[in-house]
Amino acid sequence: MPSPDAAIPDPQDLADQFHATFRRLRRLWTEQLAPFGITPHQWRALGMLAGRHAQGGERRDPPACGAAPEAAGSTERAGTAARAGNADPGGNSDRAGGGTPLRLSELAERLRIAPRSATEVVDQLEARGLVARAPDPRDRRATLVSLTAEGRALTERVGAVRGEQSDFFFARLAPKDRGELGRLLGILAEEGGEEHGGAGGD
Repeated sequence: MPSPDAAIPDPQDLADQFHATFRRLRRLWTEQLAPFGITPHQWRALGMLAGRHAQGGERRDPPACGAAPEAAGSTERAGTAARAGNADPGGNSDRAGGGTPLRLSELAERLRIAPRSATEVVDQLEARGLVARAPDPRDRRATLVSLTAEGRALTERVGAVRGEQSDFFFARLAPKDRGELGRLLGILAEEGGEEHGGAGGD
């Protein structure tokens, strides 16, 4: 009879499988986004501004009026919620796309990229009329970025396509397995988990 330990995968093998799955998913994402002329970084920025993603990257449906992610902390929630009431900080209501306006620094933090890289992404989206910049009414030295109506419409179209493709990709897993996968990935995605030197339980 094989020992129970024989069925436990080697951590390096798990890492290799995880990386291979991520590469496949990223390739699919790039192919899905190509017809819309946007990159994965640009899509994630649009998703953050539309409220589709929480700070940790989880998928959300676009809210009717943007609300700050729960993971962001109560202080940030209060400030972001106040800004959400002014979804078009520049006062151009016919171009307002809803969602939650974010400061460039906040967007960079949530995307986990350097502020300079976030500025480049916003520059590219602004050039296409998908986002707009405006001074933060609470701090004129800061800049808020928000979706335009065109940006919101594109985000919804891309989100529908990606949702269908994601459903297809994970269809081979039973609902129970998908639930377990989500739980395990949530554990691995927690900040500071890489500092643990050993197993946390059975």
